[in-house]
Amino acid sequence: MPQLRIRITGDDDQARAIGNLLNSIDGIEHVEEISDLMPHMDDADSSSAGLSDLNGDDTHTLEIEAPNQSTANKVRQAVEALAFDLGVLVEFESDEDED
Repeated sequence: MPQLRIRITGDDDQARAIGNLLNSIDGIEHVEEISDLMPHMDDADSSSAGLSDLNGDDTHTLEIEAPNQSTANKVRQAVEALAFDLGVLVEFESDEDED
């Protein structure tokens, strides 16, 4: 069973829209937002604290289980199309070997 992880750089509404899309795809049984495991090294005493480039969009990671590779491919295509429309960045990770 292919498992995909999608990292979304965008706000909460954009991530929710992608999550809703994933839940509407036939065959997808599991969609879950997982926590960011990387600690953020934001130091209040840092010389860069409060700079505008540190105030960017949030990052969300969704985990999806697809029943087969065909459905996983449909997920990729649908998410890429919606991300383009929303103007967000998405990155895909997969635990399956791709040819």
